[in-house]
Amino acid sequence: MNVIGTIVRFIVAAIVLMVVGWLVPQFSVGGFWSALMLAVVIAVLGWIIEGIFGKKVTPFGRGIVGFLSSALVIWLAQFVVGHVEVTIIGSLLAALVIGIIDLFIPIASPYEAGKQRS
Repeated sequence: MNVIGTIVRFIVAAIVLMVVGWLVPQFSVGGFWSALMLAVVIAVLGWIIEGIFGKKVTPFGRGIVGFLSSALVIWLAQFVVGHVEVTIIGSLLAALVIGIIDLFIPIASPYEAGKQRS
């Protein structure tokens, strides 16, 4: 796995999370470092969910199940990362905005990038 590529993906994901925090009510990120840690926690939680339930329930999957699992992962991540506050509505809106941003600027998760190289 390309370490520099992974770092860049996390930095881009953190910037996206900061933009989402600016756009979405009931979703706030304290700063860049909180957003970066949030990106890492979201990637790890997504990897765990995919390992337990399979690809169809992963936050990186498509459809309503992927959308709802993304919202759940975002909501759960607030309990791990400091300076992040998210309500249920905020996590649903954040998952929606992140999904829309991902349509225009696709960000492969570090986990997905590693799987493609294997």
